[in-house]
Amino acid sequence: MSTPRTEKIRWGILGTAKIAAKVARAIDLAPNAELIAIASRDHRRAASWAAARDLEHSYGSYDALLEDPEIDAVYIPLPPSLHREWTIKAAEKSKHVLCEKPLALNAAEARDMASACKDNGVQLMDGVMWIHHQRSDEIKNILTEGALGELRRLTAAFSFNGKLQNSENIRAQKELGGGSLGDLGYYCVRAIIWAFESLPTKAFATARFCDGVDFNLSALLWFEGERMATFDCGFDTVARKWFEIAGTQASLVCDDFVVPQQEALARYWIHGSSAETDSRHSVEAGIQEVRMIERFSNLAHSGKLEEKWPNDAIATMQVCDALLESAHCNQIIQLDSTP
Repeated sequence: MSTPRTEKIRWGILGTAKIAAKVARAIDLAPNAELIAIASRDHRRAASWAAARDLEHSYGSYDALLEDPEIDAVYIPLPPSLHREWTIKAAEKSKHVLCEKPLALNAAEARDMASACKDNGVQLMDGVMWIHHQRSDEIKNILTEGALGELRRLTAAFSFNGKLQNSENIRAQKELGGGSLGDLGYYCVRAIIWAFESLPTKAFATARFCDGVDFNLSALLWFEGERMATFDCGFDTVARKWFEIAGTQASLVCDDFVVPQQEALARYWIHGSSAETDSRHSVEAGIQEVRMIERFSNLAHSGKLEEKWPNDAIATMQVCDALLESAHCNQIIQLDSTP
């Protein structure tokens, strides 16, 4: 017999990847969410994971979790090659889907996932946590109010020295959807689209490939209105996670945009034309992954789907597709502005 409905959205997780523990903590901390189930292809692993977190249910297959009528939403931290399959299966079982980034292997798969969720009346969102931070809201207001003047450039970087070459890590496995662009550059692309509120018109990239996987990539994007963006990502450079947004009057720098150095205090700088106009800002805020779960759970509970989230993810995939194509053919790629 099903238990009575509650105000909290009840979550299940498909897979026990390392990131699943971080999101499980966020679900526990979110006042409108409750984690009740975990699934793994190894039932013993699922049972152990559940016991450590006092969960009600553990399953030895993803299908079994999706059959559970108690579950309203699922988080999918599986390799990118499995995102399309399990998002569509979850949608067909009327589960809302928070899927880890990159949303899919390409934009075509992402569109399939978005269509399946829309057809079944469930919310789809990719797991880009930083976008939900209160600092991101504050920076977005600064851009919208024109405090930097007319926007001209965005430069970003996300990298770490993972020593992944010849590794069994999924980031280094082509068949699983590995690569620095999907794993790291995806965040930079989202920041660029978020700041400029449009898709680029042209894209160019160069990359170092190993067994078909991009271990580093540098990109150049052209936008309408004299705007340009550049970024680099890679598994072979010291840890960096910053962006700079430059306008005609000032620039804004955030040196830890992906994950703030401090959970409760996030920082950024504004640089003007002189030292007197420079300023440092701090935002006291909640944990970004908790805010993501809260926002998603509110959407799931309301039943009012927001197409912004799948549309932003599809747009991000479109740009990533163009950049990978450019890196392979060494040519500038024209982009279609339709999401």
